[in-house]
Amino acid sequence: MPKNPAFRILSPEVPPAEAFTDARAAVARLCELYETATEFLCDEFSRAMSEGPAGGRVRAFYPEVRFVTSSYAAVDSRLSFGHVSQPGTYAATITRPDLFARYLEQQIGLLIENHQQAVTVGVSDTPMPVHFAVANDARVSVPQEGAADFTLRDVFDVPDLNTTHDDIVNGTGFTFDDGAHPLAPFTAQRVDYSLARLAHYTATSAEHFQNHVLFTNYQFYVEEFEAFARMALADESSGYTSFVSTGNVEITDPEAVLPVPAKMPQMPAYHLKRPNGQGITLVNIGVGPSNAKTATDHIAVLRPHAWLMVGHCAGLRNSQRLGDFVLAHAYLREDKVLDDDLPVWVPIPPLAEIQVALEDAVADVTKLEGYELKRIMRTGTVASLDNRNWELREQAGPVQRLSQSRAVALDMESATIAANGFRFRVPYGTLLCVSDKPLHGELKLPGMASDFYKTQVARHLMIGIRAMETIREMPLARIHSRKLRSFEETAFL
Repeated sequence: MPKNPAFRILSPEVPPAEAFTDARAAVARLCELYETATEFLCDEFSRAMSEGPAGGRVRAFYPEVRFVTSSYAAVDSRLSFGHVSQPGTYAATITRPDLFARYLEQQIGLLIENHQQAVTVGVSDTPMPVHFAVANDARVSVPQEGAADFTLRDVFDVPDLNTTHDDIVNGTGFTFDDGAHPLAPFTAQRVDYSLARLAHYTATSAEHFQNHVLFTNYQFYVEEFEAFARMALADESSGYTSFVSTGNVEITDPEAVLPVPAKMPQMPAYHLKRPNGQGITLVNIGVGPSNAKTATDHIAVLRPHAWLMVGHCAGLRNSQRLGDFVLAHAYLREDKVLDDDLPVWVPIPPLAEIQVALEDAVADVTKLEGYELKRIMRTGTVASLDNRNWELREQAGPVQRLSQSRAVALDMESATIAANGFRFRVPYGTLLCVSDKPLHGELKLPGMASDFYKTQVARHLMIGIRAMETIREMPLARIHSRKLRSFEETAFL
C-alpha cells in the first residue's frame, strides 16, 4: 500500500553533528546550519505561494549546541558564567548566530576552556517557524491566515506560544524533552519572538542595539541624546561611529539630516554605536509599568551588559526640590505586572558596581562631591505604582505604605525595569530626577515643567551616559557578578 504523501516531510540536507574544541569553528557551523534551514524554508515558501504546496510537510530545524560532562570538577568560582555546576547533558537551541556571533564565541569558548571538553554542534529537534525564517529576507513575507490558497500550518511550522516562554529564567526547572538541561537563558523560539517584537515596538532592527541601554519616559531625553550623538560623531576621539534613529536611518556625519517619521512607534529606540556593540542605546518607553515590562522582556534576549532608568519621578520628601536626583537602592513594587513571574517577596538588591558608577557620574557632571553632593541627590527607596493618578484617590493607605517603606520617590517604571533586570540577570540601576512633589502641593504644571525640562534634562541624560561609559570599561566578570545568579544557572550569560 503506498504511503500517504501528506505525511511526507521535506527537510534540507545537513551535515551530521560534530564535536568542536574551537569556538569560532563551532559558531561557523551554527551559521551554516541556520542559513541552510532559513534558505530552504524561504525557497519552499515562495514555491508554495506561486505553485501551491508540493505535497507533504515542509520542515527545517534550529541548530543547537550540546555539551555533555560527567565531572564534578570545580572551575574558577569567581566567574558567574561560562561553566556548568554538575554532570549532565546540556543544550541550547540557537537562532540568528550571525547576530549573536560574538556572544556565542565568547560563551562557547569559556565552556570549552573551563571544562577542557568539546561542544557538539548539530541540528536540534525543534522546528523553525516559517515566519521567523523569512523575517530577514526582504523578498518574502508571510500573508495573514486565509490569504494563501492553502492552510499555512498544514504545510509549514508556525510560531507556537506553548514553547515560547520564560521557564528557564524564571527558574521553574525547565528541561528539554530529551532531559537535557538548558545551556542558555532563552530558547531559539523565545529569542526569535522577541527579535520580531523589538522591530515592531522600537522601529529599529536588533542589529543596532548596543550593550548599554538607557530607558527614559519622556521625549525630551531623545532630543538631548541626538544632540549628544552629533557632538560625539564630530569628535573623532570619542570612539562613537554612527547614530541610528527610528526606521533604521543611520548617519555618520554629525550634520546629516534625520527625517521625521510620519508615524512614531510605541517605544522608539535610538542607538549611538561603537565597535562590538559597546555604544549606548536609548529607548523612550513612555509611561507605565506595562511598557517597561514589554521593552525589557524583549531587549533581554540581546544579553545587554547593563540597563539604567533615567526618567522623572515624584519627590515624596518635603526637603527635596524640583530637579534633585534620586539614586534608587531599593524598590517598593506595586506595579503588579511582574507578580506572576517574580513574586513580590523576592528582594531586588542594589548592585554596587552600578550604584558607584551612577554616583560618580553625578559628581562628575555636577562638580559636587561628598557632603555637598547630598544637597542635590538622595539615595533611598523608589516606589513604582500602576496608577498614574494615585494621588486622586483616598491617600491615607498609599501615603502610609510609602512612609513605612521609607520611599523618597515614586514613578511607574523603575521597579519594573530593575525587577526584570534581576529576573533576566541583566545588571540594572535607577537614577531619577524629581519633576513634581504632589504630596506638598508642587504639581507638574505647564510653566514649571517647561523650566524644569530646559534646565535639567540635558544634565540628567549626561549623567546616564557617563555612568554607562564607566560601566563599559568594567570587565564582564565584574559587572555580571554572582549577585544575579541563582543555585543552578545556565552556562551562557
